[in-house]
Amino acid sequence: MGKKVLFLRVLLLALPLVAETVPTAGKEVGVYELKRGNFSVKFTHYGARMVSLVLPDRNGNLADIVLGYDTVDKYKNDSAYFGAIVGRVANRIGGAQFTLNGEHYKLVANERNNTLHGGRRGFSDVVWTVKSYEPDSYITFTYDSYDGEQGFPGDLSVSVTFLLIETNKLGIKMEAKALKKATPVNLALHTYWNLGGHNSGNILSHEIQLFASRITPVDSQLIPTGQISDIKGSAYDFLQPRDIGSQINKLPAGYDINYVLDGHGHEHLNKVAVLREKMSGREMELWSNQVGVQFYTGNYLDNVKGKGGFVYSNHSGLCLETQGFPDSVNHPNFPSQIINPGETYKHVMIFRFTA
Repeated sequence: MGKKVLFLRVLLLALPLVAETVPTAGKEVGVYELKRGNFSVKFTHYGARMVSLVLPDRNGNLADIVLGYDTVDKYKNDSAYFGAIVGRVANRIGGAQFTLNGEHYKLVANERNNTLHGGRRGFSDVVWTVKSYEPDSYITFTYDSYDGEQGFPGDLSVSVTFLLIETNKLGIKMEAKALKKATPVNLALHTYWNLGGHNSGNILSHEIQLFASRITPVDSQLIPTGQISDIKGSAYDFLQPRDIGSQINKLPAGYDINYVLDGHGHEHLNKVAVLREKMSGREMELWSNQVGVQFYTGNYLDNVKGKGGFVYSNHSGLCLETQGFPDSVNHPNFPSQIINPGETYKHVMIFRFTA
């Protein structure tokens, strides 16, 4: 597996940041499909979102394992961030403010007094440009974020590539270049997964293994305290595979916490998680070069009418958002998310699906 992951990493890093432009009708929003055999993934450039992923179970039966909506228009009123690329800084920034190079920045608050997933109009709510598209291979979205957008400093050139490899692997490369000012950058993919199918019920019987022995604890508003805590033997401990629902009743609402990934840095891909669903036999393996992953069990899904009229409720899906640590701009002991002019932020994810 190591050689395969290295090969995928080379492919992802070799893709250009900017490729030929695919003609689009102004800012009209469409849906684009990557397909090989019976493995299909669809995207829209509204929020550079993944809107579906269809693959077979152990008996060859196809199902869409991504929560979402039937039409692009419904994503424009989405508050769950279904399938979106979130940023400029994913997750939460406490007090919607930070200080960088002696200058204080006040951001747009959109969750109490805090900034969540980039603000009221983050990267999930803008129309990206399709720069390159090959239906059996990859699609690249780009977005130019302006100085002061949602309060963040500096112009930022952003690129996200989704790459279909073989018939069961999906690679994702996120890049961002700071042009004139230093700025924090932390992009994340906010896909909700249910390996039984998006309309199969809750994910509490999914078995998960997380390759992390620590978390960044949070306060009552889900803002990190600045501590890094060991979780062995607690309800947060998934070092050995076990069902998500096995100890969820020990938590106030469910899982919504950043895990500190063991042995991770920004240069190499390491295993993040393995997710299994027993009835279908589907398994999803995730690799990344990031230092953290937000494990979220859809705690706040509340009668959301999704695809085919199916109603998503509490724990209908789960997110595995590889990322930098939340609120790192306000915690000097956390790994820095600051990108200086001339530097490039790089975030790579690889999903491997089997049944």
